[in-house]
Amino acid sequence: MIENSEIRKIYSELQKQLFYLIPEKWDRIYLYASVEEKIEGVETGELFFYYFPRGILKKNPVNVYEIPNKFSLNEEEYIKLVEKLYSQVKQIWELFKKENHRLWTSITIRIEDLKFEIEYNYEKINYEKYSNMERHIIWKYNNLGLPEEAYTSKERKLIRSYVNETIYFRPDIEKYSESIYKNPVKKIVDYNREKKEQVYIPETKMQKLEKQAKNKFEQQHYTYKIKERKKLKNLLKAKEEKASKPKTYVEQIEEQRNSVRSQILKHI
Repeated sequence: MIENSEIRKIYSELQKQLFYLIPEKWDRIYLYASVEEKIEGVETGELFFYYFPRGILKKNPVNVYEIPNKFSLNEEEYIKLVEKLYSQVKQIWELFKKENHRLWTSITIRIEDLKFEIEYNYEKINYEKYSNMERHIIWKYNNLGLPEEAYTSKERKLIRSYVNETIYFRPDIEKYSESIYKNPVKKIVDYNREKKEQVYIPETKMQKLEKQAKNKFEQQHYTYKIKERKKLKNLLKAKEEKASKPKTYVEQIEEQRNSVRSQILKHI
């Protein structure tokens, strides 16, 4: 087991990056990462982590790859930050290699109760009988403490088979623990807000003149519409008042004359 200032610095940076990637308050974090050295010397592997949000009603763990959609973050930018986290995990592996220490194949990091714990696993992933997805399910079972109903019937069958096979199996692991990084770390949500801030660009003289002309036109157009509506309203009001006003005797005689005159003209 390597325990020096160099690896502790990597632990500290890894914790800060992990905290930065979680956009809300949390109670527990569990991370899995694997590194495999191929024949050509190229290291490959995988990484995922889960966290449990803080709160009475928030009991379900959140998968790292659900975060962009859940919090409306830029998925491409977020994945780049996850890749940075994985590069820090690989730094640990490379340090083990540099120090000629036995190389681990996967690690599990647990952060809870102000404690950072890292578990180095030396099992040979390439020769295991389980696929990546099956190992993921088994890892969740061993670390997240989820109830049985959180798994499908197929997953429960896999877990029972795994438990029966490993009941007397002693895992080949090493553990290290320390207090978590305590300084405040801003979250990915802050990063996202910073990117959305708009830069103020002052208007040119021509843009100001165009804006003034547009405002003046809209104001005149609005005033014209109001005047026309008012004029029409007054005409209708006058017509209604005239219709409702009782006719005089002279007006009634004149109306009868006009009616008779129109009837005569109609039959000529």
